[in-house]
Amino acid sequence: MIKLNYLNTALFTFSCLGVITSHAGALQPMTDQQLSNITGQALMSLSYIAPNDAANLETKRVSNSNIGFYKLGMEADLSLNANIKKLQLGCGGVNGANACDIDIDNLSLSGLGNSASSNTGNAADRNARVGSSAVLTNPFIQFAIKNPDSASTRQIVGINLSSEKATGLLTFGTENLKDASNNGIPNGINSLSGYMKIAAQTGKATINPITVTQNGATNPTGVPLKGIACDSYFGYCGAIKTTYTTTSYNLTMTPSGQAILALPEQEITGKRISSAILNASTIVNGIAINGNLSADSGLGIPLSGTTSGTLNNLKVNATINESLGLFHKAGLNGTPVSLSLQSQDIQWTGGVSVARTGWWLEMSNPIDIGDITPNKNVDIAMPTIIAALNGPVNDYLGANYVKCGAFALSCLAGNISLGPLNLPNSAPAAPMDMNNLSLKNQDFTPNCYGSLKFC
Repeated sequence: MIKLNYLNTALFTFSCLGVITSHAGALQPMTDQQLSNITGQALMSLSYIAPNDAANLETKRVSNSNIGFYKLGMEADLSLNANIKKLQLGCGGVNGANACDIDIDNLSLSGLGNSASSNTGNAADRNARVGSSAVLTNPFIQFAIKNPDSASTRQIVGINLSSEKATGLLTFGTENLKDASNNGIPNGINSLSGYMKIAAQTGKATINPITVTQNGATNPTGVPLKGIACDSYFGYCGAIKTTYTTTSYNLTMTPSGQAILALPEQEITGKRISSAILNASTIVNGIAINGNLSADSGLGIPLSGTTSGTLNNLKVNATINESLGLFHKAGLNGTPVSLSLQSQDIQWTGGVSVARTGWWLEMSNPIDIGDITPNKNVDIAMPTIIAALNGPVNDYLGANYVKCGAFALSCLAGNISLGPLNLPNSAPAAPMDMNNLSLKNQDFTPNCYGSLKFC
């Protein structure tokens, strides 16, 4: 378990570093030609960005910040394979009691192994992951110094541990757990202060059929269907035209196929967050509508009978409220990663986000979370159906005649065909909420030999 609550704790480590010197032999003079033949590269490098430097993002954010940045870097690749049972940073302290800035169970960092293509717990995948290492290219330590030009008032206000890029696999928790109903069981990330970007993804949602009524005992919508009807000959309306308003209906809506969820690239950021809101969209076609209805017409003639039709082009905006404990892996394919501690909000040089007071984890480049296909079927929520019926469906019915055959006889006591309800592209999207979906491609190989889930 790692618990670090104060900036002084981190700085104490560096204050304990000694400088070892050794006696150097007598220097030998070299000619210009000899010097020109020498090539080499320093292992360590030191750079400084002044408050008024064009590369100082903090000054651009806050013009009077007067913060300079010192960077001590290692010009090398650092290989690392590590398991951390419990990572807790910034518990209590300035951000409040009874919580941590970062709280993660069973954190593993390794190379990609076979995990780029295979995520099972078999021996081959385990051996490949355990035998691989993440690579941190040009790791560095960065210090934020306030009033750097004043010996009497300058102070360290932040420290940032990072690298120019990182390649490997970062996993959280023991496994992609699901209950008997395929609901996700959170484990891994308990709270996070930081910034990450989710890469654009797609998925396929299987939508369950649902039966609704106008005012009955089963899923009442309270929405009357209103439209126009006519007698018809050879597919064209005749002289009889009327309006109708349903008095009751019992309709079963059955999607014929999977809906393609489209998740655009978006950010997840905040202090001590435990969940994230992801916004996806989809268009559902081929929703078969079957049932019966009764309606009053403008001519005083009741309409009743069985009804059928197909609803197409139903746009849906899906709000996915996901516990961070359902995100279990992040592929670091060159993604810069930084872990910083600051006593005030700071935008670090090279950073994307504004690091908030306390501990902050930033993963700058988009993270591929994999296919967002949920592991269980999705219900069309009643508010979605009500919004669709009350808005785009009634708008469509009010502009398209229901054709009732010769003398309007087929709508009096027989089949009332709604036909294909092709909603226009201008129709507003219906909302749909999804909570804590177990994500299909968040399975991962444990970073352990044998059968252990964590070691």
